[in-house]
Amino acid sequence: MRPHVETIQEKDYIWHRAELPGGEGRASERRLSVDEEDGSSSLRVDFHTEWGRGPGVHHADTEYYVLEGEMRYGDQVLGKGGYVHAPKGVPAKALRFTEGSRILHYREYGDAGFDAVDSASDPGWPDARGEITVRASAESDWLAVPNAGPMPGLFVKYLHVDPVSGFYTRLVYAQEGWADHRLAHHPCYEEAYTLDGKMAYNFGDLDAGTYFFRPARVKHGHFVAMEGGTTWLMRSDGELENWYTQNEWVRWGGDAVNYAPDGGRMTWSYSSHDIAGGGSRRTDGDLRVLRTALNFQKERGAPDTDYVQHGTGSDQSLVAMATAFDLARLGQGHGPDHSPDHGRETAPGTASDPGHHRHGHGHGQSHESGAAEASAHSHAALGWPAPKTLEHPDERIDDHAHNWGVGRPWKRGVDRPLPPILSTLPVRSRSLGRWDGDGM
Repeated sequence: MRPHVETIQEKDYIWHRAELPGGEGRASERRLSVDEEDGSSSLRVDFHTEWGRGPGVHHADTEYYVLEGEMRYGDQVLGKGGYVHAPKGVPAKALRFTEGSRILHYREYGDAGFDAVDSASDPGWPDARGEITVRASAESDWLAVPNAGPMPGLFVKYLHVDPVSGFYTRLVYAQEGWADHRLAHHPCYEEAYTLDGKMAYNFGDLDAGTYFFRPARVKHGHFVAMEGGTTWLMRSDGELENWYTQNEWVRWGGDAVNYAPDGGRMTWSYSSHDIAGGGSRRTDGDLRVLRTALNFQKERGAPDTDYVQHGTGSDQSLVAMATAFDLARLGQGHGPDHSPDHGRETAPGTASDPGHHRHGHGHGQSHESGAAEASAHSHAALGWPAPKTLEHPDERIDDHAHNWGVGRPWKRGVDRPLPPILSTLPVRSRSLGRWDGDGM
């Protein structure tokens, strides 16, 4: 699996000798993100000399995108914006890069292995599918994204789309002032390298050379395109369905055992509101744009809730906990002797304490079954679905059961939308990375 990587500036990565077997010349790579289980990698590669290798078969679905310089694939010469996709097991033509070329290089579902062949017309692997894709993206037009979200101003150039898996690579351009005020998560992973411009959002600012890899179902959002707009190369391992969240809240905590002041024991708990520091880092201008996005969404009649900057509204977890305590107190008595003083604060272990049983289970109900019944009643009363109803049928039994953040195929109208998962603080840049509590 790949870790959650957010707002890392590529300059904070160290250089390695490029792993490009079978080639002649010198090149270095920065490893933006790597899956050590299957070899999938996203890399920034610089060529210090002219580099090339003959025809052959890649061990992974492989992509090359030219940032600067020149790439020659067979007899085709591709400059800035040039793109080649070579499916795993499909023979590819000879490939060359001029000295000083800078590229993005991706490998998916396999390692850097490369088997030389006499000709690109040689037969490929028996289970190989697809064909080589070659594009000069600078010569193609930007297409307006239909249903771009809350506002117009988002454009795309598709580089490659897998008709079977839905995996796709595209260039995305957001005009200055384009915004989306909601948090979103997806059934697939999403990664992007910023080619130019600047975008502000909850995990930090995306400027040229900034990269993220976000596993499936991790919430993110509050995008605002800054001066001049911004352009990314983006990839996803499936169809990018947007599931939106508004006014989010998260509460977590624990008991500090040996690191409290004066060596004492300290009980503590934080929520997304606490972490946000009581306010948002958004400027007044950002907030105006985000509210404009909300108004546009409402004018279209699309489902949404009133916009409250995340981390600054009412902490619904506190309301839910207070409700749960009330339900627990009310549930202690089954008869007319139930005490009406359920609203008073009581000491732990007393007769009025929610954790203290004031009655037996002579009616045949065990502690375990009683707890389960109480839990079910509490979920229903609070308006929460039972946790098991949120699980995807394949959640814990498929080949990727160890990794909730791996992309899974999802079909509208057939599969239940998956709830978001909580990511730990992501890997982030020494110089530019930032995580902000308004977007957990």
